[in-house]
Amino acid sequence: MGGETIISPSFTSEEEYSVDQDFPLPSLSSLNPTLFRDYLRMKAEDGKNESDRLFLEEFDKMGPQPSSPDFEAYHKRRQKVYKEVLQSYDQLRVRSMSLNEAKYKVLSYFPGAWIENVGGKKLSDYDVPKTTSLLLIGPKGCGKSSLVNKISKVFEDDNFAPERAQISYTPSVGDGTYYLQGYMVPRGSASFCLYDSRGLADGTSENIFMIQNWMNNGVRHGEPVIRKSDDSSLRRRMKFKPRELGWKFCRPQMVNFVIFVVDAVSVLKYLEGDSVEDLLCLLMIKEVFKHPCLSFKDDKPVVVITHGDSLSIADRVRARVYLGELLGIPPAKQVFDIPENHDPVTELTIVDMLRYSLEHADRNLPYKNWVMENVRKVPLFSWLCVLAMLLGIASGMACMRYLHTIHSRKSELNIVWHTIRHIWSVWRPEVQLTPEILSLGIYVT
Repeated sequence: MGGETIISPSFTSEEEYSVDQDFPLPSLSSLNPTLFRDYLRMKAEDGKNESDRLFLEEFDKMGPQPSSPDFEAYHKRRQKVYKEVLQSYDQLRVRSMSLNEAKYKVLSYFPGAWIENVGGKKLSDYDVPKTTSLLLIGPKGCGKSSLVNKISKVFEDDNFAPERAQISYTPSVGDGTYYLQGYMVPRGSASFCLYDSRGLADGTSENIFMIQNWMNNGVRHGEPVIRKSDDSSLRRRMKFKPRELGWKFCRPQMVNFVIFVVDAVSVLKYLEGDSVEDLLCLLMIKEVFKHPCLSFKDDKPVVVITHGDSLSIADRVRARVYLGELLGIPPAKQVFDIPENHDPVTELTIVDMLRYSLEHADRNLPYKNWVMENVRKVPLFSWLCVLAMLLGIASGMACMRYLHTIHSRKSELNIVWHTIRHIWSVWRPEVQLTPEILSLGIYVT
């Protein structure tokens, strides 16, 4: 984590010019092309895996070649992006004067606070969680746990507080984090929670399977992250510890947004390395990042590069610009450089990154089932009114049916009396019908 305070970078026009001249920033297709293409072509010719052939075709498409007519325009566009990223450091230095105001906006956040009321929708129309869940994903040793500790200290204003997340001293020995760990920020708050996860594996398919499970079924604090490629002893140790089964009683929390963490030193190593393994690792990051399960509608994860304090500012800018191009996101707005420093600029970068994540989490909250919700919202008095109205309609219909029946019977009775008068006039014309005789007609009928 460091501990010393490092002054935030600022640039003179002369330094900016020298960095600008050092902008070659090669595309992936120009990195050791002979070695990498020969390796891919050899695998593709084996015919064992169709993905190798497709992978080779995609590799050839990544960025125009220097001899291409589009290369000059491509290079100018990169120069523009490079300057935007470079200027963002100066903008952070100026804005760091209002750090406390920016922190207050995040500290006063509650789930759904930054929902945009578009199309007549209101906060009550969304399925708002009690706590917004942000999932940290990245290769092993990239600094996810260190980032959790830095975020926690920024919002607790205590640089001497004990670290909450366990950091691997030698990441190359193991994967570090083996269990999903949730951390409320700040402690005791219920606004948002950071979930630290196990580092990505070398194989893309295992990573996708693991991430899809989290995105579809939610994350649980303390849940072990077991992969098929783990050796049997590790699997037994993670599965059968009685004290570590408490995660089964935790309610799963749906992931609301993703923070993708990448080590800046490793990115430059991949860019400048001669080994196929380095390049394949970089492409694994690209494939995992661009998988649809990590996106929320059109929003891709936010990216954090770490360990930039061990690099020059030119290399940090190169890493951001390259990742933006590789992953298809704007490097000046969606790639955040968070080194191991304790200074206002680094803290403001953390605050900006969290605000970006929380705003996009709110923007992509799902709608409620409005039919069930409207039924649930109808009060008892309204139900009684509806019931009384239905009973009134039913009573009215019963009365109408009764009157219709009486009218029908009266009509039939008139027809009977008319018949009686006619028969009487033929049978006994000399006898005049009197009311007394007519009353006997009731019995005649």
